[in-house]
Amino acid sequence: MKTRSIKTVAVFCGSNHGTSEQFTAAAQTLGRVLGQAGITIVYGGTIRGLMGVVADAALHSGGTVYGVVTESLHRRGQSHPGLSKHEIAPDLRSRKKRMIELADAFIALPGGIGTIEELMEVWAMNQLSEIDKPIGLLNPLDFFTTFLSFIDHMVATQFLPAGHRHSISVDADADALLAKL
Repeated sequence: MKTRSIKTVAVFCGSNHGTSEQFTAAAQTLGRVLGQAGITIVYGGTIRGLMGVVADAALHSGGTVYGVVTESLHRRGQSHPGLSKHEIAPDLRSRKKRMIELADAFIALPGGIGTIEELMEVWAMNQLSEIDKPIGLLNPLDFFTTFLSFIDHMVATQFLPAGHRHSISVDADADALLAKL
C-alpha cells in the first residue's frame, strides 16, 4: 500500500444540514479530526449547511481552512468571514478546478447534486490517471449506501471495473476514514 503525505483535504458536502443531527455531528467530527491532525481543509467557502459546520469545527480545533467560493455566492453574502484563507473563483467550474489543485485527498460528506458531481469528477480523474489522490466517503446513517449499490450495479453490468469501485474508501467514522486514505 502506498504511503501518502496528506496535508490538505478537499471536503465536498451539502450547503444544507439534511434531516438528521447525525449529519451535522459527522461534519463537526470530520472538521475537528482534520483540524487536530494539522490537515488543511479546502472547501466551497460558504457559511451554509454542512460546509459551514465542517469549517467552523476545524477552525475551533485550531485548524486551517481554505475557502474557494464562487463570485456569485460571495456577492450573495455566503462567504465564510472567519476562514484562514479564501479566494473567489469566477464560477463553479473554476472553483472545483482550484480545489482539486490544492488538495492531496478528497472526502465527501452527505450533500446534493453539487457534492455528487464533485465526487464523480475526482473519481473519474483518478480512473483516467489525470490525478492520483485518494477519495473517501464519510457515510453517516448509510447516506451513500444506495449510491454505492448503483456503483456496484455498474460493476455487475460491466460498465466499471471492480478495481475502480474499490478505489474509494468508505467509513462512518472520520478517524477510520482518514486512516484509510
